[in-house]
Amino acid sequence: MEQQAERTESLLRLARECGVATEYWSFDGHEQQVSADTLVKVLGALGVDATSPARIDVALAHAEDAPWREPLPPTVIARQGQAVQIPVHVWDGEPVDVWIELDPEVGGGTRPTYQQDVYVPPRWVDGRMIGRATFEIPGDLPLGWHVLRSRSTDGEHRATLVVTPNRLSLPPQLEHGRAWGFMSQIYSVRSEQSWGLGDFDDLAATAWRSASELGADFLLINPVHAGESGVPMTPSPYLPTTRRFVNPIYVRPENIEEAAYLTAADRSLVEWAAEEAHALNRSTDPIDRDLVWTTKKAALEVIFAAPRSAYRQAKYDRFKAAEGKGLEDFALWSAIKEIHPEEVWPDELLDISGPAVGALRERLADRVEFFSWLQWVADEQLAAAQAAALDGGMSLGIMHDLAVGVHPAGADAWTMRHVLATGASVGAPPDMYNQQGQDWSQPPWHPKELGRVGYRPLRDMLRTVLRHAGAIRIDHVIGLFRLWWIPSGSSPKDGAYVRYDHDAIIGILALEAQRAGAVVIGEDLGTFEGWVRDYLTDRGILGTSILWFEKGYDGNALPPENYRRMSLTSVTTHDLPPTAGYLAGEHVELRESLGLLQAPVQVVRNEARAERDDMIRLLASRGLIGDDPSERELVEALHRLIKLTPSVLLGVSLADAVGERRAQNQPGTDLEYPNWKVPLGDSTGQTVLLDELFENPRLRSLAAVMKDA
Repeated sequence: MEQQAERTESLLRLARECGVATEYWSFDGHEQQVSADTLVKVLGALGVDATSPARIDVALAHAEDAPWREPLPPTVIARQGQAVQIPVHVWDGEPVDVWIELDPEVGGGTRPTYQQDVYVPPRWVDGRMIGRATFEIPGDLPLGWHVLRSRSTDGEHRATLVVTPNRLSLPPQLEHGRAWGFMSQIYSVRSEQSWGLGDFDDLAATAWRSASELGADFLLINPVHAGESGVPMTPSPYLPTTRRFVNPIYVRPENIEEAAYLTAADRSLVEWAAEEAHALNRSTDPIDRDLVWTTKKAALEVIFAAPRSAYRQAKYDRFKAAEGKGLEDFALWSAIKEIHPEEVWPDELLDISGPAVGALRERLADRVEFFSWLQWVADEQLAAAQAAALDGGMSLGIMHDLAVGVHPAGADAWTMRHVLATGASVGAPPDMYNQQGQDWSQPPWHPKELGRVGYRPLRDMLRTVLRHAGAIRIDHVIGLFRLWWIPSGSSPKDGAYVRYDHDAIIGILALEAQRAGAVVIGEDLGTFEGWVRDYLTDRGILGTSILWFEKGYDGNALPPENYRRMSLTSVTTHDLPPTAGYLAGEHVELRESLGLLQAPVQVVRNEARAERDDMIRLLASRGLIGDDPSERELVEALHRLIKLTPSVLLGVSLADAVGERRAQNQPGTDLEYPNWKVPLGDSTGQTVLLDELFENPRLRSLAAVMKDA
């Protein structure tokens, strides 16, 4: 029998040294201790051996010496206007020069640093006496990605120096007013010309008409990160294969410039594929991504094979050069995935720099080129959607959504193995709605290794997502501070929080958002420490408020004037049924039918009814409803209620606007419910196409409620 680990003081000290929390507060306000076994497993996932008292002592000694082994800190994060002191390690008594090479994007050049009169006793490390000098990074450096350099007897060294905004600026409209917009799952909003799934052309049309006809300022969409290159394709947009690149399933083939110049024979191939896909658009059945992608991919291959003009080829070449090796490696993964669709690849293919992968890189060069080209045309169409949004009059335009992580067998997990932790997945501890906890099956960033590579994978991913965005929503923004790590083979409830350098991560997020001119919204729902929201507000990052989740100290619905100003406030979210269904208690019946309730169903029904009645009393007290309101009147009254809040952003679910009742996602399920596959429908379940969406009287009425927000 395996011996149980003990919560010794040494183990607890090692865990804290490595950023692993030894306790946490549960959703119901009780402090929970993390078991010793869990701590040992989480430390193991971090690459720290804590399986015996002797190994714990070795790990503690190594952790204490680790900073002294680095001539420079791997990454230095500074806030603009604030000087920062850094340790520089050299052979004891040896001189050292330290200087800064400025980011070429801000003009380049060099700047000196200044040694400070700070004495730190030297330390014996790895058989040599190491001294520590302290240097000050000046506070007047420009924003950007700089390089910190040092020169001493043991050679030259370099580190990443990132100067970030102290606070992300809001656009003038939000500094002095507010904005409203729709929230949409774009795959669900189809038109007569869609290929069975809403795409970037539909997105452009939705954004333009929402702005020009209804006065919307933004359109929040689901993550459009890339999925698998073949079938089956994971339906959840929150479990992508990569967060840096885009899912080409959203490309409209006919809108690619080369499609207009196809030969008659090739044009017929594309048209035949389109006809097959068009037949899916009015179906009320769950969206079939595999069928859509198989059909669309065949058409895209025909267009890819068509010749490009010299001008178009030059634009494509520039795109590839800008995206660099990251694009090439993602395209290579996509090509290999076609011939190895299984999740677990042969051992020889796990090393991206190994000879077997090198041979495939040559053999699959044509497919690598195809998948690179797909990213280019997807990027062009996403840019066109943002341009349409702004042309229609939106002040922000498309609000992108950034998923928490990636598929454990996806492209990022393969190309970035050095900065993702193996042996654990990300999830959430038990809460009111998921009392067994949640396992999201996503490998977490390794906090130390991410810093060791200068946070470049994070930067590159953010730049891609922000390139055609007026705003970005960060799903589970608390994950930038800490993530719930679940050791492989453990239950979601048997995890621990691992802390991240939130100053670094949020500083980089603010820097890239400011450069892109984008607003940042953090989804800050769930269990977290109270100071986190204040910190995000101080950095200029908005929070998220969902009407049904906002409660006062008495447990009743929070009065609207008590909501936060720095927030995106909405009535509902994609993890709940649309409001019509929620008011009818359909979320309770759905969870009961799926076996997800932990309490007797009648108890949960009574709680849901009490919550609804409490909300109706609040609406009545504000004069927002009459004596016997209809479902539609209640939905509109709830949106009038959020207009009474001071929140700078107000979101309206497109599903609420047409009377949809079915949830897009039911947490805690996989195949039991058609998550992320529900086409937009009305109150009767009939499909609502984009072609008639803006003539929908219910939508126009709800938009009129919001228009003077």
